[in-house]
Amino acid sequence: MKRASLEKRPEEMAAMFDDVAPKYDIVNDILSMGQTRRWRRVVVDAVDAAPGQKVLDLAAGTGTSSEPYADAGIHVVACDFSIGMLKVGKRRRPDIDFVAGDAMNLPFADNCFDASTISFGLRNVMDPKKALREMLRVTKPGGKVVVAEFSHPTVAPFRTVYTEYLMRALPPIARTVASNPDAYVYLAESIRAWPNQDSLSAWLSESGWRDVTYRNLSGGIVAVHRATKPLPTN
Repeated sequence: MKRASLEKRPEEMAAMFDDVAPKYDIVNDILSMGQTRRWRRVVVDAVDAAPGQKVLDLAAGTGTSSEPYADAGIHVVACDFSIGMLKVGKRRRPDIDFVAGDAMNLPFADNCFDASTISFGLRNVMDPKKALREMLRVTKPGGKVVVAEFSHPTVAPFRTVYTEYLMRALPPIARTVASNPDAYVYLAESIRAWPNQDSLSAWLSESGWRDVTYRNLSGGIVAVHRATKPLPTN
């Protein structure tokens, strides 16, 4: 797998995440300086699901992002291509449905979820637009998608500082706390190579989603995009 490339092989990506699964959530908290949990709360608020509804949490990993839905009485399906991640999550939360699946070929019927969401996983998909179309397919008409992803800081001086942190500070920290520091070097490079907020908005529109909006978090380090699946015209 080429670190700085957005061309990714699913089997290699899955193996990488299998390797980091045991400490993944702890390391994320350290590297994000505790911001990950705040970002995930914003995503849950944007999804705005009600008890009894069904939500797809794609690239759910160990299920940390799925837990708030389950705790609120929402039927959440945590889907990921890393079996290692899913096993860690299932041990911790046996009450959540963990399903192995490829974001580009989801193992679900059409129109079966009230909402679909993916947090910090879209950039790890070989064909992100195909994943967005698959999420559209499995979401009910009128349902929504929420995508949280690392993005581009909106203020130029801060963008420079952030890039320096990603490429200079993050790898040494990862070598100290992570089981596979090379994985976090790749993740840093994938963040730097990822398109900006408006480009992702365009991808969502091209994939068939409508009423696309986004909200910047932490100065644009993260952007939360939200869109709606159109209702049938006939």
